[in-house]
Amino acid sequence: MTAAIQFGLDRLLDDAALRRPLAGRRVALLAHPASVTRGLVHSLDALAALPDLRLTAAFGPQHGLRGDKQDNMVESPDFDDPVHGVPVFSLYGDVRRPTDAMMDSFDVLLVDLQDLGCRIYTFITTLRYVLEAAAAHGKAVWVLDRPNPAGRPIEGLRLRPGWESFVGAGPLPMRHGLTMGELARWFIATLKLDVDCEVIAMQGWEPEAAPGYGWPLGERSWINPSPNAPNLSMARAYAGTVMLEGTTLSEGRGTTRPLELFGAPDLDAHALLAAMRALAPDWLGGCVLRECWFEPTFHKHAGKLCSGLQIHVEDPAHYGHAAFRPWRLQALAFKALRLLRPDYPLWRDFAYEYEHDRLAIDLINGSELLREWVDNPAATPADLDALTQPDETAWLQEREPFLLYR
Repeated sequence: MTAAIQFGLDRLLDDAALRRPLAGRRVALLAHPASVTRGLVHSLDALAALPDLRLTAAFGPQHGLRGDKQDNMVESPDFDDPVHGVPVFSLYGDVRRPTDAMMDSFDVLLVDLQDLGCRIYTFITTLRYVLEAAAAHGKAVWVLDRPNPAGRPIEGLRLRPGWESFVGAGPLPMRHGLTMGELARWFIATLKLDVDCEVIAMQGWEPEAAPGYGWPLGERSWINPSPNAPNLSMARAYAGTVMLEGTTLSEGRGTTRPLELFGAPDLDAHALLAAMRALAPDWLGGCVLRECWFEPTFHKHAGKLCSGLQIHVEDPAHYGHAAFRPWRLQALAFKALRLLRPDYPLWRDFAYEYEHDRLAIDLINGSELLREWVDNPAATPADLDALTQPDETAWLQEREPFLLYR
């Protein structure tokens, strides 16, 4: 990875010529805690300090501009920024799409969001919603691009028609391999939006370069884009471990390694791992699975000792970027558990991201297909591959015109 990497925000701050089209226009910012400069100054502060830029509003996505909201469906209120005196509107509160009044507060919206490269991460849906609102209101959107820390690999079933939700912005696979700027280009084309959209691309991003394979490891500090996204290991595993949110198994919330491990008090991790290796050993490549014990301090199984597995993808000697397939790995864990204990109450039935009538596991996967495969005792890993590989191949071709980094 070249030391000259610049994120979109840094380029906008450094180059007055890039900012010139913003002169005389009211500018708003959509950001979260990871929206920082190379020097770790928050983008709201850095942009407000520019004498040639008129900042009139800010927006926060899920978990808030400050990232203070820990769990799903914990809403953030609107407030006035005490330092800069601009209104800060929540897009995860009373509304998730910007209202007419919110849209009237600016002419150009700067989107500076660090994503994790997974369809279910709601910042993607918020990007879609603001692009649609901008098209409807004749506003401009500038995406200040940032890396996809999971890199370019593609994995998972694509969302099926009718399964759109706040965790499913469109027919993407679980792991899509695009940046936010590239996603904006894809949304505009797919939704046929007539919107003035500019992507301030990164310079020097090499998504296939070791050791980060998407994240400029050793060059840029990692800041949690959401409270349970504490490191690169989580970002790599997330396209699989996020499915745990739709189950009764703990995904490690309430521990220091959320969404890198999973388990439950009544789980036999040793037997589970053996069954996974027997079923589909080739789905476990690129990582090391370690049996572990943990006791969540909050969330599922709080205060109870859990037997589980941790997914290790941080050691260069063990991590294989192309071989690691987190979605298949986690699906395999569900399948092995179902075969070991057919009556295990695996699927969690609860309100998930404002949906009350459909199971969370189906919303997360964008269809019932994954759950049906797990629950069918006759279905094999080859059957899931047969379902999924056509989706992955089609997406590889579909995303090609939207790539900004080669």
